Amino acid sequence: MKVALGQFAVSREWPKNVKTCIDLMAQAKHGAADLLVLPEGVLARDIADPDIVLKAAQPLDGPFVTQLLAASIGSNLTVALCIHIPAPNQRVFNTLIVLRNGEIIAQYRKLHLYDAFSVKESTNVSPGNEIPPLLDITGLKVGLMTCYDVRFPEMARRLVLDGAQLLVLPSAWLTGPLKEMHWEVLITARALENTCYMAATGECGPRNIGNSMVVDPLGVAVARAAEGPALIFADVDPARIAYARSVLPVLENRRFEAPRLTRD
Repeated sequence: MKVALGQFAVSREWPKNVKTCIDLMAQAKHGAADLLVLPEGVLARDIADPDIVLKAAQPLDGPFVTQLLAASIGSNLTVALCIHIPAPNQRVFNTLIVLRNGEIIAQYRKLHLYDAFSVKESTNVSPGNEIPPLLDITGLKVGLMTCYDVRFPEMARRLVLDGAQLLVLPSAWLTGPLKEMHWEVLITARALENTCYMAATGECGPRNIGNSMVVDPLGVAVARAAEGPALIFADVDPARIAYARSVLPVLENRRFEAPRLTRD
């Protein structure tokens, strides 16, 4: 599988953001990618307005997703990204959607809301309560996570024990002391401890670090971006996964059962 990571600075205006997404889709297709991972919260962003997620939210049949679906028709490129969709009680769901050839083939509502480092995502966002589905892309099993989920190793482990060989992570990782280090350590740890690939895309711009990266099953960063807009590519090699799991059989050596979701 060839995976592309497209990072950009999300605008307050959704028409500008949908154009950027469609442009990145076209570039990824031109680069023969099978999967494109875009950031979290690509519908709209305004660092001066924490309620932008409520004001800008659109349903899955709204104009933002409708335009992306139309742009995906006639292509086998799979596209993963996160938007905010309306939820009950004047709140929203932070929803990872996966598109292919004019259809939404999967969706996942973020389980772990970012109530940390003086931010409280749960003020406006309702959490999901289901483990995301696995996808089949070019014969590989792909698991879905969103941003803060990466700080919870039990989620990645559960997806890998369910069969995931690659975990994708659309993100909007905030700047701050040591935050770039946290990002790199966590992505590398999730890949290495589960002997799987991690494909993590970070939004860039004035408040987020960018730094999108693909890490292989032995913890090697095989592709990475800096802090500005970028589109990077990497190969996900099943033989590398098999080799890693033969020399580092942590999944076989484990002594705990698969983690289970605790519901509210």
